[in-house]
Amino acid sequence: MKPRSILVAGMAAALLMTTPAAAAVDEILNVSYDVSRETFADINPAFVAAWKKSSGQTIKVNQSHAGSSAQARAVLEGLPADVVTFNQVTDIQTLHDKGKLVPANWRTLLPNRSSPYYSLPAFVVRGGNPKGIKTWDDLTRPGVGIVIPNPKTSGNGRYTYLAAYAYALDKNKGDKVKAAEFARKLLANVVVFDTGGRQATTTFLEKGQGDVLVTFEAEALGTVKEAGAAKAQVVTPPVSLLAEFPVAVVDKVVDQRGSRDVATAYLKFLYTPQAQHILARHFYRVSDRKVAADYRNQFTPTRILTVEQTLGGWDQVAKEHLAAGGVLDQVFVRR
Repeated sequence: MKPRSILVAGMAAALLMTTPAAAAVDEILNVSYDVSRETFADINPAFVAAWKKSSGQTIKVNQSHAGSSAQARAVLEGLPADVVTFNQVTDIQTLHDKGKLVPANWRTLLPNRSSPYYSLPAFVVRGGNPKGIKTWDDLTRPGVGIVIPNPKTSGNGRYTYLAAYAYALDKNKGDKVKAAEFARKLLANVVVFDTGGRQATTTFLEKGQGDVLVTFEAEALGTVKEAGAAKAQVVTPPVSLLAEFPVAVVDKVVDQRGSRDVATAYLKFLYTPQAQHILARHFYRVSDRKVAADYRNQFTPTRILTVEQTLGGWDQVAKEHLAAGGVLDQVFVRR
């Protein structure tokens, strides 16, 4: 799938449209998933400088990181997020469904269904790829140990499960029985279910467990860059699943704190060329075509399936796969 075009024209101008109400707060909280720490450590100072230039106000952006689904629960339980930047649509949707913290139409409020950037599940293997891992099929072979975040608590891990199921469904021409059996075999090879993506990376690289780590491509490429090719390498499978990274303003919090202007500007900033370059340098695939062209060579071409086309959409996934007693419960194997 080619990066989708977004209308970034005017985003920078929109950022400059501030009001005196913005001065009501001097800090906001971005509640995000756990492997986004380094990314937002670079984005936040850039936004702070842009906001200072446009409004004259000094703002501080605080961060909270954990598994995406765990963060959604924390916000529902009172964590005062001005904005959420999650890695799965269902984690923002639950803020509406269970708490009315975001509007029903939250996906229409920003371009690309409120997803400024995207990735896909990929593999990190030991240096030299001693197990010869190339495709999803290789992850179901006997003797291949997998490390992933727990799909019950982590959007990252959930994408691994959904990508495996979608791959098998696509390969077997829509046969759900075969797709479920494939997912069961893959999960049976998991030697560690960690609480989040960064913990899974630590388990694989520092603790030496497993033969392959399945994580977002962005995390995989960043990890191998830091660890070195002799220790680990990235294998991007020929087929994977689109992983959107949706964002939203948390209405209840910003209305209470008077932070709506700066919170909205913060999310709009993610679509500007400046932020898109930062995201791409952290190995995310971005939708700004001009920016994406500058980083094309760092990504392996792959056919990207989507939840909508392959799995019937997120509502169907929630009902069929993620609900109690759903397919994930049926195939989930713990050691």
